Amino acid sequence: MRRRDFVRGSVGFAVSRPLSAHAQQERKPPTIGFMGASSLSAIDRYLAAWVQRLNELGWIDGRSVLIEYRWANGRNERMAEIATEFVRMKVDIIVTHGTAAVIAAKQATSIIPIVFAVAGDPVGTGLVASLARPGGNVTGLSIQQTDTAAKRLELLRQVVPNLQRLAIIANPETPGGRLRNAGSSDSREDTRPRDFCAWNPANRRYRTSVRNGKGQSRRRFYCY
Repeated sequence: MRRRDFVRGSVGFAVSRPLSAHAQQERKPPTIGFMGASSLSAIDRYLAAWVQRLNELGWIDGRSVLIEYRWANGRNERMAEIATEFVRMKVDIIVTHGTAAVIAAKQATSIIPIVFAVAGDPVGTGLVASLARPGGNVTGLSIQQTDTAAKRLELLRQVVPNLQRLAIIANPETPGGRLRNAGSSDSREDTRPRDFCAWNPANRRYRTSVRNGKGQSRRRFYCY
């Protein structure tokens, strides 16, 4: 699915329902609940492009559509709080990104449409039934990182033939991180990661499991 289709689809969900539901009432603009899994500074460029495309399609925030922004700053518990708040507000659609945020939204509602900008493996994490027929109230774009995790390590082995130790730097606390690590473990024995390094969302620093590789010239780090 192209980005243009994603934007049209996300707005389409929002406008098709409220226009009929409020036809006999005061015409309140449809409301989009935007849940930022990280922070505004982390995705400001992408968000600006999304808003610009909405404007080009005639959906102007505060006029023809209302957008409620919330930011989770990488905290899973905050994502759940935001999703619950959107349900309570009765937004017409929830737009978000990242597997953990989509799961939080799906757990909060099975009625409000949820559109995600990106998720690592929506089928493997149970977000959708299949890529061809998502089913339910969730749809969006998949980058299918888990399908290519083992292949990436194979390519790295070709680039670095003398590779002996490999550490993956990722966040194992997220569903996508766990699946990608499992996919990497399915690779050839000589390219399997020896360490799985955790990322701390609270302070954006890599934990000290990396320190074991300090000074080892043949060690490589693989970041998600």
